[in-house]
Amino acid sequence: MNQAQSLVANHLDRFLEPFGTGDVALAMRYATAGGKRLRAFLVLESAQLHGISDARALFPAAAIEAMHAYSLVHDDLPCMDDDDARRGQPTVHIKWDEMTAVLTGDALQALAFELVSHPDVGPADVRADLSLSLARAAGGQGMVMGQSLDMIAEKSDTPLTLDQITALQAAKTGALFEWSATAGARMAGDDATPLACYAAALGIAFQIRDDLIDATGDADKAGKAVGKDAAAGKATFVSLLGIDGATRRAAALVDEAVEALSIYGEQGETLRDIARFTITRQT
Repeated sequence: MNQAQSLVANHLDRFLEPFGTGDVALAMRYATAGGKRLRAFLVLESAQLHGISDARALFPAAAIEAMHAYSLVHDDLPCMDDDDARRGQPTVHIKWDEMTAVLTGDALQALAFELVSHPDVGPADVRADLSLSLARAAGGQGMVMGQSLDMIAEKSDTPLTLDQITALQAAKTGALFEWSATAGARMAGDDATPLACYAAALGIAFQIRDDLIDATGDADKAGKAVGKDAAAGKATFVSLLGIDGATRRAAALVDEAVEALSIYGEQGETLRDIARFTITRQT
């Protein structure tokens, strides 16, 4: 993961350099700095499993980080989650202003599609498939839909059920995880089903861990405020299952993710390790 973080950071720097030193350009660099780069790592690992070189895979790996960063910049805005800190630093709208944050998110989303459609990614049909699938994963059928459902639920007097929360998070968090994990198979023209099953379980496990961190974590380690879900009376995996129940559910999902990779044998071990890491992380 450390190696992936360095490779992706360098790749993003290369494409952000022409943007200059205006506020939006500086905020784009700021928003894409740091983080686990877990989604990018999934892209690179799935590419390796399917014989795709890092030189090609770095484009979709950097793209998913740009897309993820855009979503965080917008989610942190006062009209959404109203967060002041992200990754241990002031959020973009706090460090600059709301206008800059909106434009930064817009620019990062555009950058994501610039990266997946770059000629160095591969043949035109591969680039088109990556672009189409990313649009679906990030848009009104995926992440944006999930965020919308989350915002609506916060205003509702009726708490979500466990099935509703699972469906919401499968879109809000899981859609980009699935795109990341299947990118290598898409680039190779191979069957992406095993990796899609892996990512579906991983995405929910990741969100459960997020809920657990909010309920029991340390703000300094998490790099953001904790305890917000309970304070807002928000229905989460933890509020419905309890801490022990949510922990068990996350572990069971990791077992599902690990089993989905059986077709890859020992080659899938790093992805299995990532699944296990997902439910032990502190940030």
